[in-house]
Amino acid sequence: MRKYLLIALLSVAAFGLKQEAQAQIFNTKLKITVVDELGNVMEGAKVTLYANANDYRNETNPVQETMMTNKKGIVTFKKLDKKEYYVKVIKGDKTNAGGGEIISDLEPKKLNKANVVISEL
Repeated sequence: MRKYLLIALLSVAAFGLKQEAQAQIFNTKLKITVVDELGNVMEGAKVTLYANANDYRNETNPVQETMMTNKKGIVTFKKLDKKEYYVKVIKGDKTNAGGGEIISDLEPKKLNKANVVISEL
């Protein structure tokens, strides 16, 4: 009887660990590629996500820390909710202000992708 009880407890524990591992692996992510108006990738651009338009306008309460794009012009935000996000990108005198600020329709537990074009104001 103890043998069966031990097997049952181990099975439940293993199932719980598997679910936790899947939740960690399959969280909602957003991969943003930043390009200029000519399509060149922009390394070193600051990318910030906001949960609503008010925070975006006031540049307050970012969803996560501001990230810098890598050599390929890419940043990846992890562990996001399935909701609409406002994105602000700045590099020198270039920004995405005036167009392309909202990213919506994130698929949960997937790597979502978006391109953001920045240009001079």
